[in-house]
Amino acid sequence: MGNFKAKLTLDKEFKVSEVDKRIFGSFIEHLGRAVYEGIYEPEHPTADDQGFRQDVIELVKELQVPLIRYPGGNFVSGYNWEDGVGPFEQRPRRLDLAWLTTETNQLGTNEFVDWAKKVNAEVNMAVNLGTRGIDAARNLVEYCNHPSGSYWSDLRISHGYKEPHNIKTWCLGNEMDGPWQIGQKTAVEYGRLATEAAKVMKWVDPSIELVACGSSFRKMPTFAEWEATVLDHTYDHVEYISLHQYYGNHDDDLGNYLAQSLEMDDFIRSVIATCDYIKAKKQSKKIMNLSFDEWNVWFHSNDADKKVQPWSVAPHLLEDIYTFEDALLVGSMLITLLNHSDRVKIACLAQLVNVIAPIMTEKGGKAWKQTIFYPYLHASLYGRGTVLSPAILSPKYDSKDFTDVPYVDAAVVMDENQERLTLFVVNKNQDDSILLETVITGFEGYRVMEHLVLENQDIKATNKENNDQVKPHNQGNAAIEDGALYATLPKLSWNVIRLGI
Repeated sequence: MGNFKAKLTLDKEFKVSEVDKRIFGSFIEHLGRAVYEGIYEPEHPTADDQGFRQDVIELVKELQVPLIRYPGGNFVSGYNWEDGVGPFEQRPRRLDLAWLTTETNQLGTNEFVDWAKKVNAEVNMAVNLGTRGIDAARNLVEYCNHPSGSYWSDLRISHGYKEPHNIKTWCLGNEMDGPWQIGQKTAVEYGRLATEAAKVMKWVDPSIELVACGSSFRKMPTFAEWEATVLDHTYDHVEYISLHQYYGNHDDDLGNYLAQSLEMDDFIRSVIATCDYIKAKKQSKKIMNLSFDEWNVWFHSNDADKKVQPWSVAPHLLEDIYTFEDALLVGSMLITLLNHSDRVKIACLAQLVNVIAPIMTEKGGKAWKQTIFYPYLHASLYGRGTVLSPAILSPKYDSKDFTDVPYVDAAVVMDENQERLTLFVVNKNQDDSILLETVITGFEGYRVMEHLVLENQDIKATNKENNDQVKPHNQGNAAIEDGALYATLPKLSWNVIRLGI
C-alpha cells in the first residue's frame, strides 16, 4: 500500500439537504435504439402483451429509477405529440430531422406512461417549443392530466385511458439556444415563449412543476447570460432551470478526465449564482432550483454515427460502450450531484437504454449492464436520505486543465429512519491506494455493514464481450477502530461504505 492518507470528518448535525429522489432520474428519447429494440420490441422472446421487453423492465426496476424524461431531447423540438396517440394503424411515419431517421410513432405518450408504471417511474414530459408552442403544450397537459369533460381529455378516454396520467414534471422545450435545435431561439424569444406556455399549462393544471431550458452546455458562448435572460422572463412561472453536460476522454489523459467532476461542480455553482442574482434583482423570496436533466459520459460513439444511412428506423446511434474509467467519472458526477442536493432536485442520466446508456440490448437477444450501471445503481439504492457536509482532507494532483484536484471525492448520505449511513468515495489515484480515516460524530453504535468496491486492473475494460468483467465486489476492508472508520480505497476505485445499527 502507498503512503497516501485522507481524512474525512462528519457530524450528524452538519446537513446539506434532504435528497429529492428525482436526482436519480433518467431519460428516454426517440433516438437510435432507445425506444425501438430498447424498451419496445414486440418480437422479442421476453416481450409482454404491449411489446415491452421484460428483461429491460427488470434491469430498470433494479436501478429504481424514479423519474424518466421523455420524448426528448432534440427529437421533441420537431415532434407532434398527436402523431403518437390513437389507433396504431392510423399513426403517421414522419421524418425526424433531429437525428435524420424515420419515426414510426408506434410508441407514444400513452404507451410510454404504461411502461413507466411497469418500471415504477414517473414521467418528466417535454413539450415542443421548437416547431410548436403554447397551443400544443396546453393541449398535451389537458390530454394527459384533465379528468374528463373536455375535448382533449375525452380524446384520451376514447383511446382507452379513462384515468388521467397526472404527469407532474414538465420541460419547456429542449436546448433552445443550440443552432442544431429545430426552432432555435434567442434568450428573449425563448424566455417570452416559455413564460406564456408555462402560464397556460398551469392554468390547465395548477399542480404541475416546470423546467425552463438553461444553456445546452457550459461552453455555449451565451452561457450565464442565457440563464439570466430566460429567468428574468420565467422566474415567477417555473420551478427549475436545466443544466446539460457530457464529458469525454478524447485525449486519453486519465488524470485530466477524472478531474472533470470539478468542472461539473463549478458549473452547478455558476448556475446557482445566476439564479440567485435574478432572485435578488426581482427582490423575490422564491428559490430557483436546478434540474440537471442531461448528464453522462459521451464521446466513444461520436464518429461512428456519421456512417448511418439517413431515414432508417431505429439505427445504431450514440451506442457508447463504457469502460471502467468511465464508471469512475460517473461515480464522481453522482457524488457532485448529491453534494448539491440543496439546489439540484432533479437529474437525469442521459440516457437509459442503448443510447449512451447503462443498459444495452441485442435485437432478439440479451440485455446487459454497462460499467456505469453500478455507480448509478449504488447511488440510487443507498443515496436516499439526508446529505451530510463532509470536511475532506485529501492529497491532490495537477492535470492539464486542473490544479489541486483532490484524489478523494466523497458524498455522505444519512437515512435516519433506517439507521443507515452511506459513504460514496472515489479514489482517483492511478498508482496507489489511499487509507481513508473517517471521524464520525453522532452515530454511536453504528457498525460497518458492507464495503462495496468497483475496481479493475484494466482501465479500458468493458462489459461488452464478458458481462461480468467490470462489476463490484464486497471485499472492501472498512472497519471501525477506536471510534473512527478506517478503509483502504484501492487505486482507481469506486467505494460504497455502508454503516448501520
